[in-house]
Amino acid sequence: MPKRPSLLSLVFCGGTLLILVPAVVTATIYTALLQQRGEQLQFDALRIRGEMSSALLARRLYGVWMDVARSAELIDPADLKSAREHIDFLSRLDRRYTWLGVADLEGTILVAKDGMLEGVSVAQRPWFKRGLVSPAAIDVHAAQLLATQLPASREPYRFIDLAAPLRHAGSVAGVIGAHLDWKWVAEAMDSLQVPGIDVLLLSGDRTVLFGPPDLINKPLNIGSALAASRVTTASLRERWPDGRDYFAVIVPTVGFANLPSFGWSLLVRQSTDEALATSRNLIRSFWRSFGVCAVATLALLFCAAQWLRTPLRRLSNTAEALLHDPSARPPYSETRFNEAARLSDALARIQSKLMGHSGRN
Repeated sequence: MPKRPSLLSLVFCGGTLLILVPAVVTATIYTALLQQRGEQLQFDALRIRGEMSSALLARRLYGVWMDVARSAELIDPADLKSAREHIDFLSRLDRRYTWLGVADLEGTILVAKDGMLEGVSVAQRPWFKRGLVSPAAIDVHAAQLLATQLPASREPYRFIDLAAPLRHAGSVAGVIGAHLDWKWVAEAMDSLQVPGIDVLLLSGDRTVLFGPPDLINKPLNIGSALAASRVTTASLRERWPDGRDYFAVIVPTVGFANLPSFGWSLLVRQSTDEALATSRNLIRSFWRSFGVCAVATLALLFCAAQWLRTPLRRLSNTAEALLHDPSARPPYSETRFNEAARLSDALARIQSKLMGHSGRN
């Protein structure tokens, strides 16, 4: 006769399948959604930080640009005395200008801060060429003509340029140009950093202008940097050259109002391990609690199966004993549940009848 599973096995194993399988499936889906939501919230936080950082940097640059733009409206290149007074006043008022000056249509510097480069031709400089046509912003570059006229420095001078056309009698009559020390921009970027999150400044050709020391002045050829050419903010999860995975959000433009574009973009990144630490801790705590509850549930299920099996086992043992000896011990009076009680009463009556027949014989 083949061995059949016991009631304890059936109840315990069947209950385990019916209770734990749906619970595990539901918990797995829940934790997956929880992690997905955590990632989305982290991307949102990085996007907000990137947009705020872009706005703050652009507003700081915009303040300088407005000085240059207003000067372009006020300076008359035909009145050099007034132009010199204006340049000197603005230079003393704002120390962010390393150089500030006015060039004529041929590119010869007419007046400048501290007289630097006066009489020198800047006709081939990008800021002058672009400034003749429209307001212009020139990306960071090493000092060239000014290098010999500035105090000696351990680090090479680097500038960003702002320029605007000067008009006289409705026609372009010259260009005003301003050189801003790159250190000022670097300090502004440094103030935007927070522990665990890197805010990188990228040039138009995806070179890192500001960021972690191991990346500065190096081109980025990863997906988030390539997305800088898009017109909308992009969010990606990717592996960087250092072998670590990061959440990265790209803000494709750094601009405000009519500030000319430097071609910059901001990239905000955070290590996935740090970004997801809270979500992962929450998920681990959930699974620990789930495991404790599962063990408790299995223990209760085992006790319930044992509770159901005990009266049936006693009754089956009594029935087997009656086959060999009708005068054996009477069946236990079962009261745990109706079916067991009825079966106990039935066995008691059967035993009584068997004993009656034995007496007459």
